[in-house]
Amino acid sequence: MILVNEKTTLIAVTVTSFLTTFMGSSITLSIPSIGTEFNSSTILLNWIVTGYILASAAFSLPMGRLSDIAGRKRIFLGGIWLFSIFSLLSGLTWSIQALIIFRIMQGLASAMIFSTNMAILVSAFPPQKRGLALGFSTAATYIGLSTGPVVGGFINHYLGWRSIFYIIFVLGLAVGVFVTLYLKEQYEGLKDEKPDLNGNILYILFVTSLLYGISAFSSVAWAKYIIIPGLIIFAVFVYHELRTEQPVIQVRLFKDNLAFSLSNLAALINYSATFAIGYLISLYLQIVLKYDSQIAGLILLSQPLIMAILSPFSGWLSYKKEARIVASLGMGITTLGLLIFSFISGSYPLWLIIVNLILIGIGLALFSAPNTNAVMGTVEKKYYGVTSSVLATMRLIGQAVSMAVVTLIMSMYIEKSTIANMPPDMLIKSIRATFILFTIASLFGIFASLKRGNMISDVEEIVQ
Repeated sequence: MILVNEKTTLIAVTVTSFLTTFMGSSITLSIPSIGTEFNSSTILLNWIVTGYILASAAFSLPMGRLSDIAGRKRIFLGGIWLFSIFSLLSGLTWSIQALIIFRIMQGLASAMIFSTNMAILVSAFPPQKRGLALGFSTAATYIGLSTGPVVGGFINHYLGWRSIFYIIFVLGLAVGVFVTLYLKEQYEGLKDEKPDLNGNILYILFVTSLLYGISAFSSVAWAKYIIIPGLIIFAVFVYHELRTEQPVIQVRLFKDNLAFSLSNLAALINYSATFAIGYLISLYLQIVLKYDSQIAGLILLSQPLIMAILSPFSGWLSYKKEARIVASLGMGITTLGLLIFSFISGSYPLWLIIVNLILIGIGLALFSAPNTNAVMGTVEKKYYGVTSSVLATMRLIGQAVSMAVVTLIMSMYIEKSTIANMPPDMLIKSIRATFILFTIASLFGIFASLKRGNMISDVEEIVQ
């Protein structure tokens, strides 16, 4: 039986998990329409998507630490209101420059949500119910990521791109009112601690330079040169964190807690190997098999649909069985699906594509919630906010790496071809090469997932 406050928390976290990820991906197919309206350059248009992702990643950990200090509901609720306000302003925008600024601020607001929603959810549920609750939240996250382009493209086609932001604004407003009235604070914060300002600045600079360098590696000539400075800043950040009394994150946690480190590594590998699947198969369906975008979108929905169905079950299973076993099984199934796609050809049957998308969906469902359960079960309650933020950062870095790999490989095979004149045979070769790399990476993910040791999904002594 789920108690009233548990239901309230589950609704709030599930809806916000969907909204933030949906907002991040739904605007993708609207970029051409925005460019036409504002007569904008490609570089500025790229920042509509990039600015949101960079801000989300850069501010997740600082906001997670702030929530551990100031109280998680305050940061969570503030993020919802800001997210809604900047969604409205994005819809009302008068220039491409203003839209980019509003998107960056929207990304900051989403970081406030990313960094607290998992922590709030874990705090509200006892260990025996936590896996199931995480399953629902994980399902919402993946549905937002996967259905965003499909639904966003549909809304853009019939109602215009501004309508996407208006719809998000209305939904965010409703969630904000709901959270204000009904969600109780589960954690008052560490009143005697203060934010690590220098550590926060170093972290933001590190993540921004690294992610932008990775994501724009093949498209912007100078982007590759900021990766090394970003890594240097990271080294300075680690040095600073090891020597400050109240750091942004306890760096020693990665060294002393093997389960925590390897679970996060497994999450990073999983997102890096799977995020670009929808993009690659979408191109294959439209360019090679000649389906239109709406049909291709419906085919791609087979993956998130099975994930939505199975994620709550896999979360529940991670309490009944050892979380690392369930997660490793999921990673193994995902690896098999990636391997199957590495043999894709011009005559690949449609039924096999759909079946394999379902197979990968099963693998992702079995991996995600149990892995999150494993991570959150290895830290003390006072670190839930930071831990939730680290997981969110792993997801965003993984997304950037996944798309960077695709861009790099396609630039090698297809060079400067546009979508309209892209050679199908070269596209197929680039897709094969990409899936081979993703398969190899996913194999390492299985190893990381299994290597974390014999652990139960929740360590009640640590939580207490």
